[in-house]
Amino acid sequence: MTGQVSMRRDGAIAFVTLSHPGRLNAMSRAMWLQLRTLFEAIAGDTALRCVVVQGEGAAFCAGGDISEYPSFRFDEAQLREFHEHEVWAGLAAMLGCEVPLVARIEGPCMGAGVEIASCCDIRLAGASAKFGAPIAKLGFPMAPREAALVRSAVGDALARDMLLAAGVHGAQRLYDAGFLLQVLPDDAVADAAVAHAQRIAALAPQAARLNKRALGMLATAATASAVAQLLPDAYRYAGTGEHREGVDAFLAKRAPAF
Repeated sequence: MTGQVSMRRDGAIAFVTLSHPGRLNAMSRAMWLQLRTLFEAIAGDTALRCVVVQGEGAAFCAGGDISEYPSFRFDEAQLREFHEHEVWAGLAAMLGCEVPLVARIEGPCMGAGVEIASCCDIRLAGASAKFGAPIAKLGFPMAPREAALVRSAVGDALARDMLLAAGVHGAQRLYDAGFLLQVLPDDAVADAAVAHAQRIAALAPQAARLNKRALGMLATAATASAVAQLLPDAYRYAGTGEHREGVDAFLAKRAPAF
């Protein structure tokens, strides 16, 4: 099972669900493509007024599906293709969607999960949710566009700790940093997300889209040039021993020797 990203509608509200049973909804390559397709369709649906993004079961998204990594990550061209034309295409489709997005976050929200949540306008989380991007343990950095996105959403201090020290933080810390609108009891998150979506859906949809367009332009203007400077060399680490050791150690369930 490669997982799936699915959507259901309830009137003017859509529910997008990340589902990868047995892997805490980790994002597979197929799921990134599905994410892009769904959000491109949502963006053109004028009847929709809000989207709730959620994980299936007790997790939001535990990151990427590492079991797939040996098949492509150690080749620079394939690695670039994955991040620039699969992952970023999915995230860009979310960022380009002018329908308001509400993230319902429960359980692990790691790596790809933080990136997906960072694309949402409003984020609600359960008290036991955990956030991080501990890919330093896997021997590779976050791709430049993705790092810019996460830094913009969580703030510089948390982004540096997540990426440099593999820091994992609780929901209260992310609330204090301004990433989360609310931290709720775990069993209250689902209802709160629906209630917030209903509140948004009852308001003027054109105003919401115009506000999102303006806020999106303000958020990206300062980072675009910096990312462009990093991209030419961003994936040259693909075939390095450090990269292979990190992924191999994770899959073998042992500590990496860097």
